[in-house]
Amino acid sequence: MPQFPNTRLRRLRAHDWSRRLVRETRLTPDDLIWTVVVSDSADPTEPVASMPGVERLSIRAAADAAREARDLGIPAIAIFPHINPAHKDDAGSEALNRDGLVARAVRAMKDAAPEVGLICDVALDPFTTHGHDGVLKDGRILNDETVEKLIAQAIVQAEAGCDVIAPSDMMDGRIGAIRAALDSAGQQDTMIMSYAAKYASAFYGPYRDAIGSAKALTGDKKTYQMDPGNSDEALREVAMDIEEGADMVMVKPGLPYLDIVARVKAEFAMPTYVFQVSGEYAMIQAADAQGWIDGERVMMESLSAFKRAGADGILTYFAPRAARALHG
Repeated sequence: MPQFPNTRLRRLRAHDWSRRLVRETRLTPDDLIWTVVVSDSADPTEPVASMPGVERLSIRAAADAAREARDLGIPAIAIFPHINPAHKDDAGSEALNRDGLVARAVRAMKDAAPEVGLICDVALDPFTTHGHDGVLKDGRILNDETVEKLIAQAIVQAEAGCDVIAPSDMMDGRIGAIRAALDSAGQQDTMIMSYAAKYASAFYGPYRDAIGSAKALTGDKKTYQMDPGNSDEALREVAMDIEEGADMVMVKPGLPYLDIVARVKAEFAMPTYVFQVSGEYAMIQAADAQGWIDGERVMMESLSAFKRAGADGILTYFAPRAARALHG
């Protein structure tokens, strides 16, 4: 490469038009998946204290959100439920209710905006009294028994009209089992987005407030979610899920794991997604509220970082705000 003074890289940065001409990474609304929390509360919306700007949505409000996503050009919404504590038990039985909150929300959102894709979380933690993602016995999460419940949960969601089943539980073998069950149930066109590399992160706290599992959770999830110190293991997890039939893979959380996003995309060249989780969102919002950062710029910079690392799309609570900014 020619050296200074013949090469002056600042020349390309001198003007807005020249910066736009040479920009390597571009963010558009097509890159965004809006993460929403639905509730069967009588109130249209309920604010989440630890996530300023995020509200739990009634089914009617969720239908309105689907229309908003369509109008903003956001391709898909990821749905997470806040379950009435009266409907929770140790086994997470409400997850299998064909007329439960998730199924009713999916039907309402599809009626409102059928062109918007719906992604449903497959895990038991919103439905259990203990806050874990699976069947708990004597302090242990039982892998194979949990997978059987996840299969049934996935079928319920697919039959309600969910487009993408997204297992977030991190049980071994669940992708292959769910794929086989969907195919046998005539749901062969339903996609699977695997939470393939999901870490046992401290960044999930505000989300647990949003779905109502924070106070219920006993112990931690380190026996089934990944160790934050591991990178090679993530590639093994992703490879297994691809082999089992995942259509798309995901890394979670986001900014602290950009290296994992880059490795996964480079290694497998699969549709690769990243989740900008609740803690990331909350930190940006809190610092913005204190006037310590420019929240709008930090939001866009963080989303662009995911694209630069290789992600094909981003699950984010910022989706509607970012889409409006991108539309100018």
